[in-house]
Amino acid sequence: MDDSPDACDHADRDNNINSINNSTCSTSTSSGYRLFDRQTTIHQLMGGGKAADVLLWKRRRISFGIIVVATVAWLIFERSGLSFLTVCSDVLLFLIVLRFLHVNYASLRNKQIQTLPELVLSEEMVNYAASSFRIKVNYLLLMAHDITLGKDFKLFFMVVGFLWLLSVLGNLISFFTFTYIGTILAVTLPALYNRYDEQVDRCVGTIHRSFSKHYKIVDENVMNRIPRAVVPKEKPM
Repeated sequence: MDDSPDACDHADRDNNINSINNSTCSTSTSSGYRLFDRQTTIHQLMGGGKAADVLLWKRRRISFGIIVVATVAWLIFERSGLSFLTVCSDVLLFLIVLRFLHVNYASLRNKQIQTLPELVLSEEMVNYAASSFRIKVNYLLLMAHDITLGKDFKLFFMVVGFLWLLSVLGNLISFFTFTYIGTILAVTLPALYNRYDEQVDRCVGTIHRSFSKHYKIVDENVMNRIPRAVVPKEKPM
């Protein structure tokens, strides 16, 4: 009976230690590395619209349908030996002839013809698309400007490595196969990351820290010794 208060004190102390450890672990996890430096959910990061629902497999039928259509199109283009222009022309020809026969058959039988929905681009939609395209093009031009002037060596090596990888893939696979693989990855990777985001962030964070450490050493010993290009200032008129 005399040992019960001590046992309770030890139990309370262990519980406090465990709670402190759990709070520390949760804080370190929440403040750890996150892919794309995201501060919101993956669904919100991808726009939170219908496209995000499809890519995250919240609309399973549409997501699965995209994979099926992409696979059938890849088999048609790669295995049949037909060119892209031939397949598109045959498909459009079939649809136009089918629609023409259907309309004339309905008129002969005095049936009501189903009207097709009008496809009209609104001025607001065109302006939004043009504005988004302009912003992205200006961003790419700014990146190219910094690369050519040698302002950002890290960006330079990233672009060189990416273009070299595309060149290697272009020699190994065709354009349609590359597009098919990109489509499958675009539909599957976001959903997998949404499910295993903690494990992916942990692994990518470890790789990122290791890469940053080695890049810092290279930058201090090599990059800083390379003379940078001096951009002449424009004289005021």
